[in-house]
Amino acid sequence: MSDPTALPQPFVERVFGVRRDEFVAVAWSFVYFFCVLSSYYMLRSVREGMATAVGASNVPWLFSGTFVAMLVIAPVFGLIASRLPRRIFLPWVYFFFVLNILAFRGLFALFPEGTEYFSNVGVAFFIWLSVFNLFVVSVFWSFMADIYSKTQSRRLFGFISAGGSAGSMLGPGVSSLIVVPLGFENLLPISACILLVAVICIGRLKAWVAVEHEHDAQETVASGRALGGKWWTGIAAVFREPYLVWMACGSVIASLMGTALYIFNIELAGQYFDITDTRVQFFARLDFFTGALAFLAQLLVVRHSVSKLGVGITLALMPLLSIVGFSLLAANPAFIVVAVLTVVRRALGFGLTKPTSDMLYSVVPDEQKYKSKNFIDTAIYRGGDLFGAWTVRGMQTLGLGIAGIALVMVPVGLIWIGLAILLGREYKRRDEAAGLKTAA
Repeated sequence: MSDPTALPQPFVERVFGVRRDEFVAVAWSFVYFFCVLSSYYMLRSVREGMATAVGASNVPWLFSGTFVAMLVIAPVFGLIASRLPRRIFLPWVYFFFVLNILAFRGLFALFPEGTEYFSNVGVAFFIWLSVFNLFVVSVFWSFMADIYSKTQSRRLFGFISAGGSAGSMLGPGVSSLIVVPLGFENLLPISACILLVAVICIGRLKAWVAVEHEHDAQETVASGRALGGKWWTGIAAVFREPYLVWMACGSVIASLMGTALYIFNIELAGQYFDITDTRVQFFARLDFFTGALAFLAQLLVVRHSVSKLGVGITLALMPLLSIVGFSLLAANPAFIVVAVLTVVRRALGFGLTKPTSDMLYSVVPDEQKYKSKNFIDTAIYRGGDLFGAWTVRGMQTLGLGIAGIALVMVPVGLIWIGLAILLGREYKRRDEAAGLKTAA
């Protein structure tokens, strides 16, 4: 009697690049990222509602608070990563944030909208969620870079990323349907429950690694050994290694452009919507359409783009789109153009740029996969937000409106393209050098 699972496997491998022996791990990775982003995106639209409530003019201060929080937390994370085995600190990162979510639910119950301290809780929530997002996603991709090889990452990261995009559709999709009747604060405990499922996925993946890599378990996430080193070594490498410097510079430019669009949306949404629940609903719908487009790109495009165009060209697609989009926005600075550009640009970022940029870390040492990557994904990225927010605010003070600011972003995109090409070449060089070393 033939194996009933034999027929679907060639189709899965041909379309999605997943081989039979990888299927269990990739399925758990897919669900893991689905839960992380479902949880986050249920809360993201709440964050934007808080930002709209305090006003677009205060966004630079919100990003300033976020950056300070990152500077405090990044060294603590590096210290924990140095001292604790990965199999221990990975799940506890998520347990910690679950407790935070439940604490904020309690604060919103104590200080509902319209009371004296509501805006203070909203500011604290904005800063906290900005930290939450980058840490939980950064930890996820560090984990993925740890358990999959360079060859596997090129085939599988697009499909795994699609799990996140599916979550980024479900989270805001559900939020947009229930936020008005239930109230935004009741999204928080639902988000916490979803994040707990991610911890289960970590456990299953660690078990898979322990079996698949039993002969080299001391080098994997299943190891009882910590990463070691000093808490600051990953941070120092970012300023010492040109490869990491280019990644950091690209992150700052991406943040600058994204922050400009973010401020435009906050400003215009504040003019169109009156209460927090309807603002949350608007931002949830933007996130839903972003997730839908990103899902298709990750599932069907990214693997083929990297294999046919290469890492550098694939990374250059985002700055190229940004140049075109900001040029259109300079010509027609309408709310609908801002919203559409936000959706398309973020979809391309999640669909192609993010999984491709995470492949860059598959050719660096383990300590840089966790510590340097986390520093770039958190402190550097939020530093870019801070730089972008105050830069945009400065241009507004000088009298530039949406059209003028959009025009300034066009040459910035050209610099970003150059960085993408440099990163692609260095990735290829390191990949080939590692292959020669293995062959020898």
